Amino acid sequence: MKKIFYILISITICLSCEDVVDVDVLFSDPRLVVDASFELYTNETPVNLEGGVRLTLSAPYFDTNVPTVSNANVFITNKNDDSIINFVESGEDGFYIPETLGFLPEFNTPYELTVNYLGETYVATTQLIPTVPIDNVVQGDATLFDDDETEIIISFTDDGSRDDFYLFDFDFSLFLASEDRFYQGQPFKFSYFYENMVAGQDVTIKILGVDQRYYNYATLLIEQSEQDGGNPFLAPPSVLRGNIINTTNQDNFAYGYFNLSEADRIDFTIEDKNL
Repeated sequence: MKKIFYILISITICLSCEDVVDVDVLFSDPRLVVDASFELYTNETPVNLEGGVRLTLSAPYFDTNVPTVSNANVFITNKNDDSIINFVESGEDGFYIPETLGFLPEFNTPYELTVNYLGETYVATTQLIPTVPIDNVVQGDATLFDDDETEIIISFTDDGSRDDFYLFDFDFSLFLASEDRFYQGQPFKFSYFYENMVAGQDVTIKILGVDQRYYNYATLLIEQSEQDGGNPFLAPPSVLRGNIINTTNQDNFAYGYFNLSEADRIDFTIEDKNL
């Protein structure tokens, strides 16, 4: 049985004649923020791994400049054989990538991320989480409120042999978390609505496999970000702990997450709705 979800990107309500309100935001000392996310595209030839480890420091919510961390030691350990993948800072400040090519995580293998920063050690452990391929992406003609919305219909088939959790990436820092509780082992179809898209606009739609803990984490981040154009995975507006543990000083905990996802993607071009 096919089901259809309709997801509204965002609704902005503008009110005139508003008073300006100054808000004092409490902020403690800066903490390390670890955004370590990797996507393994097993359906591509050759198999392709994308991602890296982004290190920043927490900043007041309304600050536009986020401090980067360039003096850290970063590596990932394969806990099955204790092999180590060292990371180096790329041309982008605070973004670390494998020192050598060839790091392709395997299923059923625990991987431990280690970040040494200012004499303290931060670790997180995860495994590569499988996903399913996207079956099809088509443009629909439905709208929710007005003609500014563009409907994209995504189809995929859930794997009935396991409980799956997914993170959909719709480009432009737009995300949706989903679990297969209501479509276990079934073909599934849902609609996603973009706002103010133009004909000829290229988008990349991804499906990532995630575990239940990361699904819960991503759901909260997406809710907090209100999908207002910022990337919810870079600067959580409130205290939201991930799976990063400070083994040197537990009181000086870090924000962020270490995640390994099998992924699939489809490139799509927005069509003219009037044709």
